[in-house]
Formats: sequence, structure tokens, C-alpha cells
Amino acid sequence: MSEPLAFALFDAVFSGLVPDPQVFNLLRSLAHRGPTIDELVGAARAMRRHATPVPLGLAANAAPLPILDTCGTGGAPKLFNVSTIGAIVTASAANGRVLVAKHGNRSRTGRGSAELLETLGLNIHASPETQGRCLREVGICFSFAPDHHPGARHAAAARKALGTPTIFNLLGPLCNPAGATRQLIGTYSEHNAALLAAALARLGAEHAMVVTSRDGLDELTTTAPNLTFHVGGARVEPREIDAKTLGFAPATIATLQADTLESATRVAREVLNGHPGPTTDIVVLNAAASLLVSGVATDMAEGVSQAREALASGRARQTLDRWIIAAKA
Repeated sequence: MSEPLAFALFDAVFSGLVPDPQVFNLLRSLAHRGPTIDELVGAARAMRRHATPVPLGLAANAAPLPILDTCGTGGAPKLFNVSTIGAIVTASAANGRVLVAKHGNRSRTGRGSAELLETLGLNIHASPETQGRCLREVGICFSFAPDHHPGARHAAAARKALGTPTIFNLLGPLCNPAGATRQLIGTYSEHNAALLAAALARLGAEHAMVVTSRDGLDELTTTAPNLTFHVGGARVEPREIDAKTLGFAPATIATLQADTLESATRVAREVLNGHPGPTTDIVVLNAAASLLVSGVATDMAEGVSQAREALASGRARQTLDRWIIAAKA
């Protein structure tokens, strides 16, 4: 499909005008062959059109701040909640120089970003207005995807019937309700990474990095070299990042996995309390990339230093505490 045709079709889906059997056939067809860039961009524009936005509420004379999201596609072997904890570290390290609008959802594993943050004490259903205030006062908010994309419910039955990843796994990271133009997106394959990077360039991202590890993880990882696609305006540049060159000790996937929500929550608290080890290392690595695309760090090495300092000083843990209070109001 051309981009305009894809937009029109998904606009109809999000409006509830397409019967479930036809939505099922559409998603199955796209999953079977993989969406094109035109189809992904058209669908993303339609999903953005139907989204409930987060009002930033900035003063008229205030200089606009970069808005960052760290939402990924999922679909890889489940570790702990690296991007969610990395978002907190990024907000604390940035110290008001970037607004982190973390977009996320529940997971079929039962330990997605929403489950983790809820267990840590965050009100994940805060209103858009409260989210905007969290951004202004704390530098971070959480946008629970079903609350912001009500039109997606019209595809829920088809997605459940398919039981496999669909174009919606790619659409989520492209449709941040706060209008993020700085992004760190993790995905599980080089094909998806290249596709998402091309879509971000078409959709107007200011600076983004789409990453996938050589061992199939959807994060920047310390377990293997990482392939990254840097997006700056209309340009997309592939690069490789090896955590060893930044001083990180190699880790194994087994040391980074949390099999239950309880263990994932324990890891989150340990990392935010500054405990050294492989789980903290991978969070620091991803936070460094977020600080780089946000313009807070000039390179990965500086981002690593900023992220480590935010943890060592206790600012990351304090950011979570302040966020929990702000989101309740």
C-alpha cells in the first residue's frame, strides 16, 4: 500500500469502521510478509491522529525542551525492565534538560513496564494533565498505551486471535502521546531496526537511535556487540557499539534475566540504589544512549559517566520517589 492508502485504512480501523474478520486478515497479511516503510508510516500517522495527547503546559515564553521516549518493540528474550529503569536514570542525569515521556504497556509475561511501575508504587493511570505536570516538575511521566490509544481497541480481538507480533508492536514506539522527537528504540532484529529507523526519519524525529544486539536482544547489551541505526533528520546511519570499548565487563543473558515480577522489581530497586553489577551496567549503557540522543551527552562515554553519577549520588532513586508522589496528585 502507498502511505496515503495505509493511512486511510488504519484510520478506518481506529475509527471502528472495519469488521474484526477484516482486521484479522489485514494484520495476518502484514505479519506474514512484513510491512513496508510506506505502510508503517501511514499506519503511524493514523494512530497518532487518534491518540489522546499529553499536554505539556509550558509557559508561552519557555524554551521548548527535548522530549525523549525509550519504548521498544518487545519480542526478544525477556530480561528485566531495562528501558523503564533507564528512563528514570536518564531523567535524573539530565536534571531538567530533557523531558522523558515513557510510553509503555502491560506485557504478556506479566512484567512489562506498566506492571513494574505499578508495583513500585506509581499511578500508571494518571490523567494526561497529571502526566504533563510530572514532566514539568520531575522531568518524567508514564503514558499507559491503552489510555492514550483508545482506537487500538478495535484491533484487540484480531491481535489476540493471531497470538503473534503484529504491526502494532512496531507502531507503539512510533506513537508517543507527548510527541517525543528524541527516541531510543530497541527491537529484536536488524530488519526491524532498519525499518523503524527509516520510519522515524520520515516521521520527523530530531535525533533517535534504534538498536538491536547481535544475540537478538531488544536493548543495547553487554552480552554481545550491538547494531545501531542513528537517525538525525532525514539521515539514517548504521553504526556498531561494543560495550567492551566503553569499559563494561561482558555479561551473559542469564545474569540479566528476571523470571517474575517480584524479581524484576527487586532488580529495579537494586539498580536504582546503585548496586554494582551486570544489571546496573546494562541500564547505564542504555541511559547513556538516551542522554546522547537527547543532546545532554556529547558521546556515549560522557553519557556513561553522567548515568553512573546519577545512580551513585542517589538522584535516580530520588527521581522515582518524587515521580510517585507527583503522579498521585
